[in-house]
Amino acid sequence: MRMSAVIDPAPLPDTPSPAANGLDSASRASARALFAGLQGALERMQGLVGTTAAFPWVDVAGLLERVHASLEDSDDLFWLAHSPHLPEDARYLAFHHARVTVLAMRIGARLGYDVRRLLELGLAATVIDIGLCPVRERVLRRAEPPSADEQALFQAHPLRSAEIVQQWSLPLPAVTEMVLQHHEREQGQGYPRGLSVEAIHPDALVLGLVDTYAQMTALPATRPQFRPHEAMREMLKWRHGAFPPPLLKALLSEITVFPPGSKVCLSTGEVGTVVKANRRHPLRPKVAVTARARGFQPTVPRIIDLAEAPFIFISGSSEVS
Repeated sequence: MRMSAVIDPAPLPDTPSPAANGLDSASRASARALFAGLQGALERMQGLVGTTAAFPWVDVAGLLERVHASLEDSDDLFWLAHSPHLPEDARYLAFHHARVTVLAMRIGARLGYDVRRLLELGLAATVIDIGLCPVRERVLRRAEPPSADEQALFQAHPLRSAEIVQQWSLPLPAVTEMVLQHHEREQGQGYPRGLSVEAIHPDALVLGLVDTYAQMTALPATRPQFRPHEAMREMLKWRHGAFPPPLLKALLSEITVFPPGSKVCLSTGEVGTVVKANRRHPLRPKVAVTARARGFQPTVPRIIDLAEAPFIFISGSSEVS
């Protein structure tokens, strides 16, 4: 079943399927192009707020279908969504929504969601903070605490976001409820209504979890930032009250200490870059050696699969903390 078949759109042109190998440059390039396309589409969609233009459902559904296919075929898009860098020329909300969309659909798949439910979850993620569009870019990026007026706008944004989504008359009514409730928390300490877990749409909790994780791991460069495992450690401290344990477990199962792109030092004295995570053994990923023990840089990086090299291990990060 095609995700976009829910509304029977015109067929999309065929696109190459990403390879399953995380080292495949074509797969990485495909994931980068898809993420950039998603981010651009979300930026254009946010420009529709305050106008009478219709929501571009067919285009967004097509993108969500491609995201779903990419996540099934390889890990490249998932790890790309972990990028900690907000590009200077990117709009914060579009970048954040693109990350939340990819991460939420991955967690939904981990929880066993069917295609239609993944579509609902992904669509809600694309508009999760649409009510923040009036907030200036510099306010979203800055490190200082918001003013009283700005804080009031942040607190009210789930209501405003839900109003905008309702005006767009989306074909999946649960999306409005998810957007409205994504800042509600399990024991009633969320907002805007202080609902307890029984009254919260379960997928609103998924969105809230991923939204929180995305904010912690890829905030604007002017704010403190957590590495993925540091963010998970912080979130696990909230496990008694914020998010249900099964959701935290689903997210934790997808996160590794050394995601692709991490710079690491090996026990041999060599320095390398993680190119493929190992979910079963998170401390033993594949590493491309980029510098030898005495600083010699090989012309072609040597790939070491630490799962097959029991006497070599990661001794630490080569990044300055």
